[in-house]
Amino acid sequence: MSTWANLGLQDSASPLMEQLIFFHDHALLILVMITVLVGYLMFMLFFNNYINRFLLHGQLIEMIWTILPAIILLFIALPSLRLLYLLDEINEPSVTLKSIGHQWYWSYEYSDFNNVEFDSYMVPTNELENDGFRLLDVDNRIVLPMNSQIRILVTAADVIHSWTIPALGVKVDGTPGRLNQTNFFMNRPGLFYGQCSEICGANHSFSPIVIESVPVNNFIKWISKNVNS
Repeated sequence: MSTWANLGLQDSASPLMEQLIFFHDHALLILVMITVLVGYLMFMLFFNNYINRFLLHGQLIEMIWTILPAIILLFIALPSLRLLYLLDEINEPSVTLKSIGHQWYWSYEYSDFNNVEFDSYMVPTNELENDGFRLLDVDNRIVLPMNSQIRILVTAADVIHSWTIPALGVKVDGTPGRLNQTNFFMNRPGLFYGQCSEICGANHSFSPIVIESVPVNNFIKWISKNVNS
């Protein structure tokens, strides 16, 4: 999760988020190079005294400043398209989770197991444990196995919501009457926090999401206990 003075992206917890961070750094490097080059040219333009009365055209420089930006755009577009297709790729999922957005809480269903469904509400500030996070902790966390392909189906019961976990690089809109899907793969255990990132009404800020990533054995024990209860 983000902490004070954290100006960069969160540490990734999935291969897709790693790729998103690499692309961000790649695009940022190109932007810095362009900014430095243009800044240097403008500085030199303001502070030199070169004069040429006979300079009427410059076909070579015009070709250069037309072709060079096109090549730079290719260096941004090709990795971007590759990443776009990677994000859409659905590999054979081990677990399917269905998430339904409400005003202002989330409902979850484990479609592969019978009778495993629950609502997840934000824990009010006056009920928080000493180690809890205000506006981020919930009463029922999503428990999912690490090192497993997870498919999530997202919809909404009332207005448009958006199921977002920054550490996993996942953001899926939940639209009433539609079912959107994506996938992710958690490569380490931990707690991953997120929030609804679509303005969904007065209490939009109070519908957080918490995923607890656990080893597969722990997940099997948790799901067995919930199926039997």
